[in-house]
Amino acid sequence: MLKRFAPSAAIIALLVSGASAQEAPEPIDLMTFAQGVLPVSITASADFRTAMEHAISAIDGNSGKYVMTPRFGGPNDTLEIVYALPAPTQFDSFAVPSVLETPSPSQTFFQSVEVLGSAESAEGPFQPLASGTLTEHEERGLVTALTLAADQPEVRWVKLRLSGGLDVQVDNTFFEFSELIGHGTQSAVPMSTLYSGVWDGRGVDIELEQEGATVSGCYDGMHPLTGTVDGTVLRALGADEAGIASQFILIASEDGSLRGLRSSNGAPFRTYDGEQSATAPTCLTPETPTLGCGSVVHGIGFDFDSDMLRADAQPIITAMYEGLSAENAAITIVGHSSSEGAEDYNRDLSQRRAASVVEALVALGLDASQMSASGMGEDQPIASNEDEAGRSLNRRVEISCAG
Repeated sequence: MLKRFAPSAAIIALLVSGASAQEAPEPIDLMTFAQGVLPVSITASADFRTAMEHAISAIDGNSGKYVMTPRFGGPNDTLEIVYALPAPTQFDSFAVPSVLETPSPSQTFFQSVEVLGSAESAEGPFQPLASGTLTEHEERGLVTALTLAADQPEVRWVKLRLSGGLDVQVDNTFFEFSELIGHGTQSAVPMSTLYSGVWDGRGVDIELEQEGATVSGCYDGMHPLTGTVDGTVLRALGADEAGIASQFILIASEDGSLRGLRSSNGAPFRTYDGEQSATAPTCLTPETPTLGCGSVVHGIGFDFDSDMLRADAQPIITAMYEGLSAENAAITIVGHSSSEGAEDYNRDLSQRRAASVVEALVALGLDASQMSASGMGEDQPIASNEDEAGRSLNRRVEISCAG
């Protein structure tokens, strides 16, 4: 089954874009790293050399195809990736976008897709959720909907099983894949409290201190960063002394690992994985991180395609109130969106959502005469809209103060 596709957004991220007035909004893609989905294991029948970066490419919200097997395999070989979901989830659809062949005899797109789920552990037992046999699309921007199994249980782990290739004549080939899209309903995700400590690894040097939903710290030895926790996901922004910006999407785990994506100076997001270290912090300050004038705030949750604040937004709203309560200034809450949907629709929704934030802050005790709301829509992105990591960073509130 083919249909036109516009990338979906994360449900609990701030300022989710909608569709135009003539179109129903796209459902939420619950199978993205920026939504808190984490690859936990990779197994294959051949020495594919598939790594975590390849596993993340299948859930990054970018429908472009990727080489999933850095080493070649044959038509009977199978690749399996297990993903952990941030909360119990019941899916009602799965799909694969942009099934396109590379004009090369040594590369082919995976042909057979199976999706399985488990409620018990990453080791299973797993039961079928959906499956499909792919055929090449005529153009980019189409999706193939997978056939759902009759029984759709609530699951915490998803196994993606890929096998065969569109070019069945090739015995030794590198296999490609785009991404797995999953829609459905998900339980509320408790806010993680794991973002205090020091992590290091190959290209990773980061120190974090968490206070409620707010995180501050430094990276690469000295450069400051700030961010907010949304469920299990930390979105953080930083800059070096030359003003070169870095952006982070991070997920910390109980085992001390930190898995993430990082973009610097506008470059594409790359994997950013480290392990917690016993090394003493060198750049953290004793000051409690706050959300006040000048802050960029991510993760304020709204109902889908609505300006109704979700209950899980309250920790961040409270942190904003505490950071602004002593300000004697005119405060503007500026809402921003990603680029999905019509520009006018996004601008209107970002205005209404910013106004909802103002209303919530006034309800906590801020002076209404000091407060105003402004919606910028998609006009001022701080990251690329080509993948869900960037789009989730573009959905944000900025706190502007004057006087």
